[in-house]
Amino acid sequence: MKESANAEPMTLESVEGPAGGSVGSAGTGRLPTAGMVLPAVFSLVAEHAELGPAVVASLGRVEERLRTSIAHADPLADTISRHLFDAGGKRIRPLLTILAAHLGRPDRDEVEQAAVVVELTHLATLYHDDVMDSAQFRRGAPSAHQIWGNSVAILAGDLLFARASRLVSDLGGRALAIQASTFERLCLGQLHETVGPAEDEDPVAHYLSVIADKTGSLVAASGQLGAIFAGAEETYVQTMVKYGERIGVAFQLADDVIDVTGARAVSGKTPGTDLREHVPTLPVLLLRRAAAGGDASAVRVLRLVDGDLGSDEALRGAVAAVAEHPATEESWAVARQWADDAVDALAALPDGVVKDALIGFARAVVDRSA
Repeated sequence: MKESANAEPMTLESVEGPAGGSVGSAGTGRLPTAGMVLPAVFSLVAEHAELGPAVVASLGRVEERLRTSIAHADPLADTISRHLFDAGGKRIRPLLTILAAHLGRPDRDEVEQAAVVVELTHLATLYHDDVMDSAQFRRGAPSAHQIWGNSVAILAGDLLFARASRLVSDLGGRALAIQASTFERLCLGQLHETVGPAEDEDPVAHYLSVIADKTGSLVAASGQLGAIFAGAEETYVQTMVKYGERIGVAFQLADDVIDVTGARAVSGKTPGTDLREHVPTLPVLLLRRAAAGGDASAVRVLRLVDGDLGSDEALRGAVAAVAEHPATEESWAVARQWADDAVDALAALPDGVVKDALIGFARAVVDRSA
Protein backbone atom coordinates (compact mmCIF):
# COMPACT_ATOMS: atom_id res chain seq x y z
CA MET A 1 0.00 0.00 0.00
CA LYS A 2 1.32 3.44 -0.91
CA GLU A 3 2.43 5.48 2.06
CA SER A 4 0.24 8.45 2.88
CA ALA A 5 1.57 11.93 3.37
CA ASN A 6 0.21 11.59 6.91
CA ALA A 7 2.20 8.47 7.67
CA GLU A 8 5.37 10.18 8.93
CA PRO A 9 5.49 10.62 12.70
CA MET A 10 5.47 14.06 14.29
CA THR A 11 8.17 14.50 16.93
CA LEU A 12 7.77 16.87 19.84
CA GLU A 13 10.85 19.16 19.84
CA SER A 14 10.21 21.44 22.80
CA VAL A 15 7.59 21.59 25.48
CA GLU A 16 7.07 24.25 28.10
CA GLY A 17 4.43 24.44 30.75
CA PRO A 18 1.18 26.32 30.23
CA ALA A 19 2.83 29.67 31.04
CA GLY A 20 5.52 29.20 28.40
CA GLY A 21 3.22 27.91 25.72
CA SER A 22 6.05 27.06 23.34
CA VAL A 23 5.44 24.04 21.18
CA GLY A 24 8.14 24.64 18.61
CA SER A 25 7.70 25.03 14.86
CA ALA A 26 4.18 24.34 13.70
CA GLY A 27 3.32 23.07 17.14
CA THR A 28 5.75 20.18 17.06
CA GLY A 29 8.61 19.31 19.38
CA ARG A 30 10.65 16.66 21.16
CA LEU A 31 9.98 16.00 24.78
CA PRO A 32 13.01 16.52 26.99
CA THR A 33 12.42 13.17 28.69
CA ALA A 34 12.19 10.42 26.06
CA GLY A 35 11.88 9.69 22.36
CA MET A 36 8.13 10.12 22.25
CA VAL A 37 6.62 10.61 18.80
CA LEU A 38 3.10 11.54 17.81
CA PRO A 39 1.35 10.36 14.65
CA ALA A 40 1.50 13.12 12.04
CA VAL A 41 -2.27 13.50 11.91
CA PHE A 42 -2.15 15.15 15.32
CA SER A 43 -0.34 18.09 13.78
CA LEU A 44 -3.94 19.22 13.28
CA VAL A 45 -4.13 19.49 17.06
CA ALA A 46 -0.62 20.86 17.62
CA GLU A 47 -1.15 23.63 15.06
CA HIS A 48 -4.45 24.72 16.61
CA ALA A 49 -3.79 28.04 18.36
CA GLU A 50 -5.63 27.18 21.57
CA LEU A 51 -5.79 23.39 21.69
CA GLY A 52 -2.27 22.66 20.44
CA PRO A 53 -0.21 24.20 23.26
CA ALA A 54 -2.54 22.72 25.88
CA VAL A 55 -2.33 19.16 24.49
CA VAL A 56 1.41 19.23 23.90
CA ALA A 57 2.16 20.72 27.32
CA SER A 58 -0.08 18.14 28.98
CA LEU A 59 1.74 15.33 27.17
CA GLY A 60 5.01 16.73 28.46
CA ARG A 61 3.74 16.66 32.02
CA VAL A 62 2.43 13.12 31.54
CA GLU A 63 5.86 12.04 30.30
CA GLU A 64 7.52 13.44 33.41
CA ARG A 65 4.93 11.80 35.63
CA LEU A 66 5.53 8.50 33.86
CA ARG A 67 9.23 8.76 34.56
CA THR A 68 8.53 9.45 38.23
CA SER A 69 5.95 6.67 38.48
CA ILE A 70 8.33 4.10 37.01
CA ALA A 71 11.22 5.07 39.30
CA HIS A 72 11.98 2.48 41.96
CA ALA A 73 14.18 2.55 45.04
CA ASP A 74 15.50 -0.92 44.23
CA PRO A 75 18.27 -0.44 41.60
CA LEU A 76 17.52 -3.61 39.65
CA ALA A 77 13.77 -2.98 39.61
CA ASP A 78 14.41 0.60 38.51
CA THR A 79 16.68 -0.43 35.63
CA ILE A 80 14.35 -3.11 34.33
CA SER A 81 11.20 -1.00 34.69
CA ARG A 82 12.80 1.84 32.74
CA HIS A 83 13.97 -0.42 29.91
CA LEU A 84 10.97 0.01 27.61
CA PHE A 85 10.09 3.51 28.79
CA ASP A 86 13.54 4.75 27.79
CA ALA A 87 13.15 3.09 24.38
CA GLY A 88 10.41 5.63 23.56
CA GLY A 89 7.03 5.01 21.98
CA LYS A 90 4.11 6.74 20.32
CA ARG A 91 2.14 7.25 23.58
CA ILE A 92 -1.11 6.80 21.64
CA ARG A 93 -3.10 5.87 24.75
CA PRO A 94 -2.24 8.91 26.92
CA LEU A 95 -2.70 11.09 23.86
CA LEU A 96 -6.26 9.82 23.46
CA THR A 97 -6.88 10.34 27.17
CA ILE A 98 -5.84 13.97 26.90
CA LEU A 99 -7.66 14.57 23.63
CA ALA A 100 -10.88 13.06 25.00
CA ALA A 101 -10.57 15.34 28.01
CA HIS A 102 -10.99 18.32 25.70
CA LEU A 103 -14.62 17.26 25.37
CA GLY A 104 -14.95 18.62 28.91
CA ARG A 105 -12.52 20.27 31.36
CA PRO A 106 -9.05 19.07 30.35
CA ASP A 107 -7.15 20.96 33.03
CA ARG A 108 -8.11 18.63 35.88
CA ASP A 109 -5.18 16.80 37.46
CA GLU A 110 -7.04 13.48 37.32
CA VAL A 111 -6.89 13.54 33.52
CA GLU A 112 -3.10 13.40 33.45
CA GLN A 113 -3.00 10.79 36.20
CA ALA A 114 -5.37 8.63 34.15
CA ALA A 115 -3.08 9.11 31.14
CA VAL A 116 -0.17 7.82 33.22
CA VAL A 117 -2.22 4.82 34.34
CA VAL A 118 -3.08 3.68 30.82
CA GLU A 119 0.50 4.02 29.58
CA LEU A 120 1.92 2.17 32.58
CA THR A 121 -0.60 -0.60 31.93
CA HIS A 122 0.40 -0.72 28.27
CA LEU A 123 4.11 -0.88 29.12
CA ALA A 124 3.43 -3.72 31.54
CA THR A 125 1.68 -5.74 28.85
CA LEU A 126 4.67 -5.34 26.53
CA TYR A 127 6.99 -7.07 28.99
CA HIS A 128 4.56 -9.97 29.23
CA ASP A 129 3.77 -10.11 25.51
CA ASP A 130 7.43 -10.33 24.57
CA VAL A 131 7.89 -13.31 26.86
CA MET A 132 4.77 -15.03 25.51
CA ASP A 133 5.81 -14.38 21.89
CA SER A 134 9.56 -14.99 22.44
CA ALA A 135 10.14 -11.62 20.76
CA GLN A 136 13.78 -10.62 20.43
CA PHE A 137 13.33 -6.87 20.05
CA ARG A 138 10.94 -4.15 21.18
CA ARG A 139 11.19 -0.52 20.03
CA GLY A 140 14.61 -1.15 18.54
CA ALA A 141 16.08 -2.51 21.79
CA PRO A 142 16.53 -6.11 22.94
CA SER A 143 13.46 -7.37 24.76
CA ALA A 144 13.74 -7.44 28.53
CA HIS A 145 13.61 -11.22 28.67
CA GLN A 146 16.55 -11.39 26.27
CA ILE A 147 18.64 -9.47 28.80
CA TRP A 148 17.34 -10.61 32.20
CA GLY A 149 15.38 -13.79 31.43
CA ASN A 150 11.68 -14.63 31.34
CA SER A 151 11.01 -14.61 35.07
CA VAL A 152 12.56 -11.20 35.64
CA ALA A 153 10.77 -9.72 32.62
CA ILE A 154 7.42 -11.01 33.86
CA LEU A 155 8.10 -9.57 37.30
CA ALA A 156 8.98 -6.21 35.71
CA GLY A 157 5.59 -6.20 34.02
CA ASP A 158 3.97 -7.08 37.33
CA LEU A 159 5.74 -4.15 39.01
CA LEU A 160 4.34 -1.76 36.42
CA PHE A 161 0.86 -3.22 36.82
CA ALA A 162 1.22 -2.65 40.56
CA ARG A 163 2.22 0.99 40.05
CA ALA A 164 -0.72 1.52 37.70
CA SER A 165 -3.08 -0.05 40.23
CA ARG A 166 -1.82 2.19 43.00
CA LEU A 167 -2.33 5.29 40.88
CA VAL A 168 -5.78 4.31 39.65
CA SER A 169 -6.91 3.61 43.22
CA ASP A 170 -6.55 7.36 43.88
CA LEU A 171 -8.98 8.09 41.04
CA GLY A 172 -11.98 6.46 42.67
CA GLY A 173 -14.26 3.49 42.28
CA ARG A 174 -15.34 3.98 38.69
CA ALA A 175 -11.78 4.29 37.43
CA LEU A 176 -10.75 1.26 39.47
CA ALA A 177 -13.62 -0.76 37.96
CA ILE A 178 -12.62 0.29 34.43
CA GLN A 179 -9.00 -0.68 35.10
CA ALA A 180 -10.01 -4.04 36.57
CA SER A 181 -12.32 -4.83 33.67
CA THR A 182 -9.65 -3.84 31.18
CA PHE A 183 -7.04 -5.95 32.95
CA GLU A 184 -9.40 -8.91 32.86
CA ARG A 185 -9.86 -8.49 29.12
CA LEU A 186 -6.10 -8.16 28.57
CA CYS A 187 -5.58 -11.47 30.36
CA LEU A 188 -8.43 -13.19 28.53
CA GLY A 189 -7.11 -11.97 25.19
CA GLN A 190 -3.67 -13.37 25.94
CA LEU A 191 -5.18 -16.63 27.21
CA HIS A 192 -7.31 -17.10 24.10
CA GLU A 193 -4.39 -16.23 21.84
CA THR A 194 -2.20 -18.77 23.62
CA VAL A 195 -4.78 -21.57 23.50
CA GLY A 196 -5.99 -20.78 19.98
CA PRO A 197 -9.46 -21.16 18.48
CA ALA A 198 -11.74 -24.03 19.37
CA GLU A 199 -12.11 -26.79 16.80
CA ASP A 200 -15.44 -25.46 15.56
CA GLU A 201 -14.49 -21.75 15.81
CA ASP A 202 -13.64 -19.53 12.85
CA PRO A 203 -9.94 -18.62 13.28
CA VAL A 204 -10.44 -15.11 11.88
CA ALA A 205 -13.34 -14.36 14.22
CA HIS A 206 -11.27 -15.76 17.09
CA TYR A 207 -8.36 -13.52 16.19
CA LEU A 208 -10.50 -10.39 15.96
CA SER A 209 -11.87 -11.21 19.40
CA VAL A 210 -8.33 -11.62 20.75
CA ILE A 211 -7.10 -8.25 19.51
CA ALA A 212 -10.30 -6.53 20.67
CA ASP A 213 -9.38 -7.76 24.16
CA LYS A 214 -5.60 -7.27 23.94
CA THR A 215 -5.55 -3.92 22.14
CA GLY A 216 -9.03 -2.46 21.79
CA SER A 217 -9.90 -2.69 25.48
CA LEU A 218 -7.05 -0.49 26.72
CA VAL A 219 -7.41 2.06 23.91
CA ALA A 220 -11.12 2.28 24.77
CA ALA A 221 -10.33 2.75 28.45
CA SER A 222 -7.89 5.54 27.56
CA GLY A 223 -10.52 7.68 25.88
CA GLN A 224 -13.15 6.72 28.44
CA LEU A 225 -11.06 7.84 31.42
CA GLY A 226 -10.11 11.11 29.76
CA ALA A 227 -13.74 11.99 29.12
CA ILE A 228 -14.84 10.93 32.59
CA PHE A 229 -12.28 12.97 34.51
CA ALA A 230 -12.87 16.00 32.33
CA GLY A 231 -16.53 15.87 33.36
CA ALA A 232 -17.69 15.36 29.77
CA GLU A 233 -21.26 14.36 29.00
CA GLU A 234 -21.90 10.66 29.50
CA THR A 235 -22.83 10.39 25.82
CA TYR A 236 -19.30 11.52 24.97
CA VAL A 237 -17.81 9.05 27.45
CA GLN A 238 -19.59 6.15 25.78
CA THR A 239 -18.65 7.49 22.35
CA MET A 240 -14.98 7.32 23.31
CA VAL A 241 -15.44 3.72 24.47
CA LYS A 242 -16.88 2.70 21.10
CA TYR A 243 -14.31 4.68 19.14
CA GLY A 244 -11.37 3.42 21.19
CA GLU A 245 -12.35 -0.22 20.89
CA ARG A 246 -12.68 -0.01 17.13
CA ILE A 247 -9.61 2.10 16.50
CA GLY A 248 -7.56 -0.23 18.69
CA VAL A 249 -8.53 -3.19 16.52
CA ALA A 250 -7.84 -1.20 13.34
CA PHE A 251 -4.41 -0.22 14.66
CA GLN A 252 -3.44 -3.82 15.40
CA LEU A 253 -4.73 -5.07 12.05
CA ALA A 254 -2.64 -2.42 10.31
CA ASP A 255 0.39 -3.59 12.31
CA ASP A 256 -0.28 -7.11 11.02
CA VAL A 257 -0.08 -5.98 7.42
CA ILE A 258 2.90 -3.67 8.01
CA ASP A 259 4.81 -6.69 9.32
CA VAL A 260 4.65 -8.28 5.86
CA THR A 261 4.76 -5.17 3.69
CA GLY A 262 6.51 -2.34 5.54
CA ALA A 263 10.11 -1.17 5.58
CA ARG A 264 12.04 -1.50 8.82
CA ALA A 265 9.80 0.26 11.31
CA VAL A 266 10.78 3.05 13.66
CA SER A 267 10.43 0.47 16.41
CA GLY A 268 13.28 -1.56 14.90
CA LYS A 269 10.98 -4.46 14.10
CA THR A 270 12.09 -6.15 10.88
CA PRO A 271 9.39 -7.08 8.35
CA GLY A 272 8.35 -10.68 8.81
CA THR A 273 9.07 -10.84 12.53
CA ASP A 274 5.57 -12.19 13.17
CA LEU A 275 6.08 -14.80 10.43
CA ARG A 276 9.40 -15.92 11.88
CA GLU A 277 7.92 -16.16 15.38
CA HIS A 278 4.84 -17.96 13.99
CA VAL A 279 2.48 -15.38 15.48
CA PRO A 280 -0.92 -15.89 13.81
CA THR A 281 -1.92 -12.57 12.24
CA LEU A 282 -4.68 -11.65 9.83
CA PRO A 283 -2.79 -11.99 6.50
CA VAL A 284 -1.72 -15.53 7.36
CA LEU A 285 -5.14 -16.48 8.69
CA LEU A 286 -6.72 -15.26 5.45
CA LEU A 287 -4.11 -17.21 3.48
CA ARG A 288 -5.08 -20.37 5.37
CA ARG A 289 -8.75 -19.69 4.69
CA ALA A 290 -7.99 -19.24 0.98
CA ALA A 291 -5.89 -22.42 0.87
CA ALA A 292 -8.68 -24.40 2.52
CA GLY A 293 -10.98 -23.09 -0.21
CA GLY A 294 -8.73 -24.42 -2.95
CA ASP A 295 -6.54 -21.39 -3.72
CA ALA A 296 -3.37 -22.96 -5.11
CA SER A 297 -1.39 -19.71 -4.83
CA ALA A 298 -2.21 -19.53 -1.12
CA VAL A 299 -0.97 -23.10 -0.69
CA ARG A 300 2.34 -22.15 -2.33
CA VAL A 301 2.76 -19.09 -0.09
CA LEU A 302 1.97 -21.11 3.02
CA ARG A 303 4.72 -23.60 2.14
CA LEU A 304 7.15 -20.72 2.52
CA VAL A 305 5.48 -19.34 5.65
CA ASP A 306 5.41 -22.72 7.38
CA GLY A 307 8.97 -23.57 6.35
CA ASP A 308 12.24 -22.81 8.06
CA LEU A 309 12.48 -19.02 8.34
CA GLY A 310 15.70 -19.00 10.33
CA SER A 311 17.74 -17.37 7.57
CA ASP A 312 17.18 -13.78 6.46
CA GLU A 313 16.92 -14.93 2.85
CA ALA A 314 14.12 -17.38 3.64
CA LEU A 315 12.31 -14.72 5.66
CA ARG A 316 12.56 -12.16 2.85
CA GLY A 317 11.13 -14.69 0.42
CA ALA A 318 8.18 -15.45 2.69
CA VAL A 319 7.52 -11.75 3.32
CA ALA A 320 7.52 -10.98 -0.40
CA ALA A 321 5.20 -13.88 -1.17
CA VAL A 322 2.68 -12.89 1.51
CA ALA A 323 2.81 -9.23 0.50
CA GLU A 324 2.01 -10.06 -3.11
CA HIS A 325 -0.95 -12.33 -2.34
CA PRO A 326 -4.49 -10.86 -2.41
CA ALA A 327 -4.90 -11.90 1.23
CA THR A 328 -2.74 -8.92 2.19
CA GLU A 329 -4.95 -6.40 0.42
CA GLU A 330 -7.97 -8.14 1.94
CA SER A 331 -6.36 -7.60 5.35
CA TRP A 332 -6.01 -3.88 4.60
CA ALA A 333 -9.71 -3.82 3.68
CA VAL A 334 -10.65 -5.36 7.03
CA ALA A 335 -8.52 -2.80 8.86
CA ARG A 336 -10.08 0.06 6.89
CA GLN A 337 -13.55 -1.19 7.77
CA TRP A 338 -12.73 -1.11 11.48
CA ALA A 339 -11.38 2.43 11.05
CA ASP A 340 -14.55 3.45 9.22
CA ASP A 341 -16.63 1.99 12.02
CA ALA A 342 -14.58 4.02 14.51
CA VAL A 343 -15.37 7.20 12.57
CA ASP A 344 -19.06 6.30 12.52
CA ALA A 345 -18.95 6.01 16.32
CA LEU A 346 -18.01 9.70 16.57
CA ALA A 347 -21.34 10.95 15.24
CA ALA A 348 -22.48 12.10 18.70
CA LEU A 349 -19.46 14.36 19.24
CA PRO A 350 -19.67 18.09 18.50
CA ASP A 351 -17.95 19.31 15.35
CA GLY A 352 -14.54 20.83 15.96
CA VAL A 353 -10.80 20.18 16.06
CA VAL A 354 -11.06 17.31 18.56
CA LYS A 355 -13.53 15.40 16.43
CA ASP A 356 -11.55 16.22 13.29
CA ALA A 357 -8.36 14.92 14.89
CA LEU A 358 -10.04 11.67 15.96
CA ILE A 359 -11.40 11.18 12.46
CA GLY A 360 -8.00 11.91 10.97
CA PHE A 361 -6.31 9.48 13.30
CA ALA A 362 -8.76 6.74 12.34
CA ARG A 363 -7.80 7.27 8.69
CA ALA A 364 -4.08 7.49 9.45
CA VAL A 365 -3.79 4.24 11.40
CA VAL A 366 -4.60 2.28 8.24
CA ASP A 367 -2.44 4.47 6.00
CA ARG A 368 1.02 4.21 7.52
CA SER A 369 4.22 2.22 7.15
CA ALA A 370 5.36 1.92 10.77
